[in-house]
Amino acid sequence: MPQHAGNSLSDALFCADSVRRIDQYVIEQQGVDGFELMQSAARAAFRQLVVRWPGVEPVLVLCGAGNNGGDGYLIAANAIRHGLSVQCLAVAPTGKLSGDARKAWQKAIADGVEVQDLGDISEPALNALFETAKLIVDAMLGTGISGAPREPFSGIIVRCNRAGLPVLAVDVPSGLNATSGAAGGEVVLATMTVTFIGRKAGLYTGQGVAVCGDVVFEALKTGTGVDESGESPVAMLRRWPSVRDWLPVRLANAHKGRFGHVLVVAGDRGFGGAGLLAAEAAARSGAGLVSLATRPEHVTAALARCPSVMVHGVIHGSELPALLQAATVVVCGPGMGQSAWGQQMLQQVLDSGKPRVLDADALNLLSSQAVKPVSQQILTPHPGEAARLLNCAIPEIEADRLAAAKKLQSVYGGVVLLKGAGTVIASGSEPVDIAGGSNPGMATGGMGDVLSGVVGSLYAQMPGAPARAAVLGAVIHLEAAAKASATKGYAGLIPTDVIDALPLVFREAEPASHCREEDK
Repeated sequence: MPQHAGNSLSDALFCADSVRRIDQYVIEQQGVDGFELMQSAARAAFRQLVVRWPGVEPVLVLCGAGNNGGDGYLIAANAIRHGLSVQCLAVAPTGKLSGDARKAWQKAIADGVEVQDLGDISEPALNALFETAKLIVDAMLGTGISGAPREPFSGIIVRCNRAGLPVLAVDVPSGLNATSGAAGGEVVLATMTVTFIGRKAGLYTGQGVAVCGDVVFEALKTGTGVDESGESPVAMLRRWPSVRDWLPVRLANAHKGRFGHVLVVAGDRGFGGAGLLAAEAAARSGAGLVSLATRPEHVTAALARCPSVMVHGVIHGSELPALLQAATVVVCGPGMGQSAWGQQMLQQVLDSGKPRVLDADALNLLSSQAVKPVSQQILTPHPGEAARLLNCAIPEIEADRLAAAKKLQSVYGGVVLLKGAGTVIASGSEPVDIAGGSNPGMATGGMGDVLSGVVGSLYAQMPGAPARAAVLGAVIHLEAAAKASATKGYAGLIPTDVIDALPLVFREAEPASHCREEDK
């Protein structure tokens, strides 16, 4: 499998088809029995069940027709053997089972599992199954689904979600596209998802982040099968522990000239806070110098809030070139508006040819221009801005976030950071990156302004590595929000809370990246 420097196999995210081909390779080329592999998956899932919910019963297992259903039947068999009370509902008729799924059903019956076909059960009896259960195992649809679930699955998914019970999803929550993270219709809201053989990209972006709960990966001792199969990942999962050594080293004799000069161009009338959030975030992310070009009426407030930022009141675009000349990287767009002032600011930034981070109104203005790809830029759109940039609807973006990010990058060049739960970063090379995790407290105005400042600061410190700067920025932004929400909660989280937490995140990397003189 092609590997980028710094990648590890445990961070590789695959499409559903690739995982199926890996599974087939392990069975056909490495001689692993398919049914034994299914039993390994069931044992792994059941092990997670008893660790998370020890002694819980009765367990209601919902089974489909394919291998996912087979996993469910074997989980039920494991539960019976361990003395748990189990009810098993065959959502797909057992008479249509074949192959390993049929073997699994037969084994469950032989082990004493009571399996009821959905078509044979009365409405009151069906209600009783969900009312008496204490835990649900979702083994209905697996990775094969690409659109909205049809009946009877959609109806059972609704019942499952209305039951208010903890749910363990087997491999992928039913109704979720395992590759794109989209859900075309009803989807199971899982408490935990145990996924096998290869991590599926859709579990880590889009709807997947909202419906998978805690994701546990079980490789099932497939050995070298993933590598030898030749399947390449579609994305790499990036989290703070795995990327913090990407930060540039700060030597003991470091000075501000080594860490870049970020110029933030932002803040039309009434939106001065956006530019200040970006500028302060840049300063808190290690930039050597930070300047802010904004409307003159915002200067006093900006200096009062953050005196370390050099603030310039700018009335006309002709005043910007001198400031641009001194900058290493320009962050353009937060609160900039789309009036003549904002248009002038953006045009000067584009004409300067300086490395840049374009966000917010800079992207909205860019979407109405004829463009050609530019290498030295990072675009940070949210789905609405991405839709405008591609002249499509937001649901088209969310239907396949990986494809949308790659298309944006092919049109505009540079690096594209598509914001949202499971942020996707595309740089023109494969695979793309996904910043692992989400935080509902970040669903408030100004969080994107903070992100643009963090990314701009890192780009200024890593001028030859915009893709790494974008990935680091997304991950650090998320990590700072996690630290802030640990004390502030989600509902009350505001952008300045995240800015205040940034130094705490960077501090965690300093023992490994800061060069100290050892005592002799």
